[in-house]
Amino acid sequence: MASTSPAADAARAAFRAQADAKGHAVENARLAAAALEAAFASGALVPTPALTLMLGDLAVALDAGDAAASGGEKLGGKSAEAARFILRAIGRELERA
Repeated sequence: MASTSPAADAARAAFRAQADAKGHAVENARLAAAALEAAFASGALVPTPALTLMLGDLAVALDAGDAAASGGEKLGGKSAEAARFILRAIGRELERA
C-alpha cells in the first residue's frame, strides 16, 4: 500500500524535481537517490522490493560513471543513459512506495 502522508507526497515531488532538473544526469541521479534514501530513513516513504532493486541498479550505474571519470573518461555516456532510464522506472514505481 502506498504512503499517503503529506511527507510522502513531498518526497515524491522532490524526487521528480531532482530527476527532471537541468544539469548532468549522473549528478541529478545521485542527488535524487540520496533524497529518496532520506525519505525512506525518515519513514515518509516505505520502499517496495522493486524500488530496492532499482536503487541497487542505479548505484551500479553511478559507480560505473565514477570509475570511468577516475580513469580519465568524460563523465556520462552509458552511465548517464542508464541513470536516466533507471530514474524513469523509479519514478513510475514511486507511486507504490
